[in-house]
Amino acid sequence: MSSAARTWWKEAVVYQIWPRSFQDSNHDGIGDLPGITQRLPYLAQLGINVIWLCPIFSSPNDDMGYDISDYQGIMDEFGTMEDFDTLVETAHSLGIKILLDIVVNHTSDEHEWFKQSRSSRENPYRDYYYWRDSSGVDEDGNPLPPNNWGSEFGGRAWEYDEHTDQWYLHIFSKKQPDLNWENEKVREEIYTMINWWLDKGLDGFRLDAINIISKPEGLPDDPNIDFDKHGSSIPFVVKNGTKVHQWMHELNLKTAANYDVMTVGEMSQTSAEDAVQFAGFDTEELNMIFHFEHMGVDTDPATGMGKWSIKPYDLVDLKEVLNTWQTTLQGRAWGSLYWNNHDQPRLISRFGDDSPQWRVLSGKMLATTLHGMQGTPYIYQGEEFGMTNVQFEEINDYRDLDSLNLYEDMVVERGNLSHDACMELIYAKGRDNARTPVQWDASDNAGFSAVEPWIKLNPNYQNINAAEALADSDSLFYHYQKLIQLRRGELKDLLVYADFIPLDVEDAQVYAYERHAQDGSKLLVISNFTDQQLTREYELLDQGELVLSNYEDDMRQTLRPYESKMYRINAS
Repeated sequence: MSSAARTWWKEAVVYQIWPRSFQDSNHDGIGDLPGITQRLPYLAQLGINVIWLCPIFSSPNDDMGYDISDYQGIMDEFGTMEDFDTLVETAHSLGIKILLDIVVNHTSDEHEWFKQSRSSRENPYRDYYYWRDSSGVDEDGNPLPPNNWGSEFGGRAWEYDEHTDQWYLHIFSKKQPDLNWENEKVREEIYTMINWWLDKGLDGFRLDAINIISKPEGLPDDPNIDFDKHGSSIPFVVKNGTKVHQWMHELNLKTAANYDVMTVGEMSQTSAEDAVQFAGFDTEELNMIFHFEHMGVDTDPATGMGKWSIKPYDLVDLKEVLNTWQTTLQGRAWGSLYWNNHDQPRLISRFGDDSPQWRVLSGKMLATTLHGMQGTPYIYQGEEFGMTNVQFEEINDYRDLDSLNLYEDMVVERGNLSHDACMELIYAKGRDNARTPVQWDASDNAGFSAVEPWIKLNPNYQNINAAEALADSDSLFYHYQKLIQLRRGELKDLLVYADFIPLDVEDAQVYAYERHAQDGSKLLVISNFTDQQLTREYELLDQGELVLSNYEDDMRQTLRPYESKMYRINAS
């Protein structure tokens, strides 16, 4: 496949739904599948044509559905398989495809495979997971884990099982044991399951944490782990293992290659050059990947605390990451475009300005900046009308396992952080920022539910909600709608397929770039990332026709606070 080859998934605009917080239809305070079906006309009005559903499978919900106990069952809180079928049928009738979030690095410890696996060392399912002997005993005679790996959620990545006197590996929660992809039977089970969903009419899948399925041979110690800093071994010894490309190629050939579907892999600690192999036009692995490099521009690696180490981001650093991904993949592979998701803080609070004065303007600026790039754009629920981060005073008001583990580890057990210091980290980077209920209107419970939701609402829902945005013709919602219309309509060739040319990479206040199409037409995108009025000149500026702006008039060289402008230059 060449870079110019036209496919529906390159031209798509994806809307990500966290089902638990999207819409409650049965008055239990938890979002569900019928609730999503109820809101499909709203999404059709926005203009998106793909929905990415976060996990809806049966799960005990240790990690909000990312711990699956039955890959072919629907979580009770979300509804039934009939509800899912209705959702797909209704979405398809509106021209919207459905993408499922599938977790195959690990299962729940309540999955039947793991129940069998832990029952005895001789069980046929034993080798479906990583079981290892102790590496020795400590001074008190207690067994020591097989190696020193750290979990992504804090603490050790091994859990001891007294019944069989061995340890099992869990890169995430202890209730999320890692599957052993070295076992061909495991891989075949996974491929059979994926094909079952595709045969039901699923339009594609997102593979969670997929670049850590290949563990290093011999499971060697991690020389960099620091448990005092809530460390994880993913960046050092687990990421992008030696067999991951072999298995991605095999997975593709045995599943997606036989259907007209979309595949995307979530991959932490992955470079743009890595992505050329994972999502290359001729590598036959995945259509695209999610990377996290731009999510790290506001962290301080020197502290050793990963994402929990916060600092103000620098626009030059952000541009370097995004520009590198654009230019490295160009002509070789395809990428995903996103600012936030279910694991990340809210877009405007992180990269824009969520004050009442600038929230909408900066939101429009950030949307234009991203949607003007090459790749498939993703919109996270509530992003389209400007939802912001939340700050609950008490740790007990949070539900995210990652945040709760951080607090327990660093405040309660170690005392390395004060309550206030830890809460500041959670306010900035906690996953519940993205998981508070969607703010549909200003009524009780924000129109999300008739009863108290499973997690508290952001108190600003009375001022920031979808109904308010729909009633305002100049709202952020209609700006997103226009961006989608341009990408899927009159500017398709420029926005989807044209080459990306970065401009003024050292400019610490303005993000500017061009798109060059094969027919000679061009696009110029200019975004002011500050609340200051600036002046900039660009070679194509006077030649361009303004096609989109977040201000009513066009002052050309003048950039007002958070102003973003898109110009089309026709072929000469």
